[in-house]
Amino acid sequence: MGTLVCFHAHPDDEAIATGGSMARAAAEGHRVVLVVATNGDHGEVPDDLAPGEMLVDRRRRETDASASMLGIHRVAWLDYADSGMTGWEQNGHPASFLQAPLDEAAERLAEILREEQADVLTVYDWHGGYGHPDHIKVHHVGHRAAELAGTPRVFESTMNRDAIVRMMNLMPSEQQEDFDPEGPSDDGNPFGTPEAELTLEVDVRPWIAAKRASIACHASQVSDSSFFLAMDDEAFAIAFGTEWYIEKGAPAGLRPGWMFG
Repeated sequence: MGTLVCFHAHPDDEAIATGGSMARAAAEGHRVVLVVATNGDHGEVPDDLAPGEMLVDRRRRETDASASMLGIHRVAWLDYADSGMTGWEQNGHPASFLQAPLDEAAERLAEILREEQADVLTVYDWHGGYGHPDHIKVHHVGHRAAELAGTPRVFESTMNRDAIVRMMNLMPSEQQEDFDPEGPSDDGNPFGTPEAELTLEVDVRPWIAAKRASIACHASQVSDSSFFLAMDDEAFAIAFGTEWYIEKGAPAGLRPGWMFG
């Protein structure tokens, strides 16, 4: 058995991006570790915060609940501040993840990779899927940490842009979200990654219920009426039953498979 470490920018990213892979790895007997770079303090603030309760407190509890749903063995926090979206004032805050020196942040993650003797690390693609500054930083920090710790396999989590386009084209026009995956996202680049640049598709449909439950745990950010939870089970499985990756150093070409295969 091996150890999978998934490195994410904010609380809830783990459920949406790699939730199925984490649940699968745990179910197959691998050790699964979640590392969260920021405290998510610039997320949506729910109306039901208790007196004295901070958004950060709520999101940590939600992440613990999500981890339980997925079978995650350890949740570690790098404790940087959320940098906000591109162009926000928070981008320049000295405590933000975006402003952290690369090697300092990478060494924090590398220490965990060494402790866990990680076999596999997941990060994000070069533009963090949709251009969020913290997601882009995860890409750079994650790759550098893997170099420092000697982690042998690194997979970049991303979205299959072509698959999203195909799926949207099959939907009635009135059901389509006001969203163009080929249009500019937060950093001006299109959403996700073209299929031709992907190397691994992971079938997580047997673990789709756990993935959906983990998303629902992040209730402060994802309401019952949200895009993620409003669709029926069949539609959710079609949309989120495959997770997509680019393995560093892998030959070109998309193949079905598994990180521990």
